[in-house]
Amino acid sequence: MQTDLHKKNELDYFFVEESYGGNQDLFPEIAMRDGGCGAVAACESCIYFARRAGKYKLYPHKLTEIAWEEYHDFAYIMKHYLCPRPNGIDTLELFMEGFGEYLKDVNEETLEMEAFHGTHSYEEAKDAVRRQIDSDSPIPYLLLKHQNKNGHLEDYIWHWFILAGYRETEEDLLVKAVSYGEYKWFSLKELWDTGYDKKGGMILYHIQ
Repeated sequence: MQTDLHKKNELDYFFVEESYGGNQDLFPEIAMRDGGCGAVAACESCIYFARRAGKYKLYPHKLTEIAWEEYHDFAYIMKHYLCPRPNGIDTLELFMEGFGEYLKDVNEETLEMEAFHGTHSYEEAKDAVRRQIDSDSPIPYLLLKHQNKNGHLEDYIWHWFILAGYRETEEDLLVKAVSYGEYKWFSLKELWDTGYDKKGGMILYHIQ
């Protein structure tokens, strides 16, 4: 029997054709390939809640089989709200402001956002991840600078991605990070301890 100590939970995520979620590396425009991660995180959130929570206003295309061309078109709609910029979407507030405007424009008033800054303790972050995933909610995660910049986190520095699951271990919480059309498992403890004063954090969704 599964105990709380070794509990695990993964969201029923989606594919865009053969990709696990969207893949910004496939965008034809270099600005979106290099700086479109914030828009992609918002797109992923919209598709997930449209599929899983019936929030059909969030995504303007069919949800049964998500085609890359339709995903691409949607990402360029979202670019208007979360436009790539020199420093990126480098705060939780910038993401919430831009995505919040999209939610207003599509008249989706039941999806609310809460900023969970990287200044919270690891234990608080662990509880937040478990709570959100257990409530069937993806988590946009912003990682800024990190002391492990030349290791396995290299492609996730100064980057938005989605947390779509967790696995509890005796020492840590492993999180399922979705980006670039695939997923990887990372230590939340390592992600959270960036070694820098300027922190990123997570967006916590609440459905009213």
